[in-house]
This record gives sequence, C-alpha cells and structure tokens, in this order.
Amino acid sequence: MNYVVLMESIVKIIFIICAVVLPILIVWLNNRKKINESNQRTQIVLAAIEKNAETDVEDLLKKMAPQKKLLKEKLLTKLLWGGILTLLGLALTIFGCYLIACREDHNNPFILFGPLLMPVGIAFLINYFVGKKMLAKEIEAEQAKLLEQA
Repeated sequence: MNYVVLMESIVKIIFIICAVVLPILIVWLNNRKKINESNQRTQIVLAAIEKNAETDVEDLLKKMAPQKKLLKEKLLTKLLWGGILTLLGLALTIFGCYLIACREDHNNPFILFGPLLMPVGIAFLINYFVGKKMLAKEIEAEQAKLLEQA
C-alpha cells in the first residue's frame, strides 16, 4: 500500500474520531456523572429516612444541592476570559505581523486567529462591565443573604 494513501487514511480516521466520537463520549460521560450524583443523593435520603422517619426530606435535599455560582463569580469569570482572549488575540496578531514583516510568511494562521479572538475577548469585557453596572443591586442582595446565613 502506498505510504501517502496510508497516511491520508490515518488522518481521516483521526479526524472522524475527534469530530464524531469525542463529542459523543463527552456527552455520555457528563450524563453518567449526573445520573450517578442523583443516585447517590437518593441513597443518602433513603438511608436518612430509614434511620429517622421524622427527617425533613426537603431540608435535607436543599442542604445536599450543589451551590449555585454567585453573580459576582459569574461576572469575574467573564472578566477573566475577556482578559485572556483579548491578550491572546493581541499577541497572535502581533506575532502574525512579525512573521509577515520579517520572514515574509503570508500563509500564517496567526494573522487570521488573532483578530478573531480579540473581539470575542472585548465582548466578554463589555459584558462584564455592563453586567456589573446592571446587577449591582442583586450582587449586594446576594452578599447580604450570605452574611445573614453565616
């Protein structure tokens, strides 16, 4: 068999694995994780009911529920990704311009991906600042609620 044909076949197989099998596997593993967490919660509640029939199930489930991310945490995550993507886009654009200017390499992907990442990062930053301004009262209410619970 020709070496080039063999290599092309291997590349196609790897591409199919990455494009089809990997996303299916990720979704399946995520669903299995959720099912296992649900089963564990069910077993804990059943064991608590067996030991003490007067147990408040709703209160127990509220205590076992995973904590929701606070608005402030969500906003800080947007700030983080905005900064990362903006700086990465800027760095890739500068590196792509360097390759064009010094090495005359006009076929580099950096000059394409850099300007694509920068607006996404800037959009995250804008989303952070607008969200911070609009959700200031809700963030204060969450903080007051957390202080009240502590």
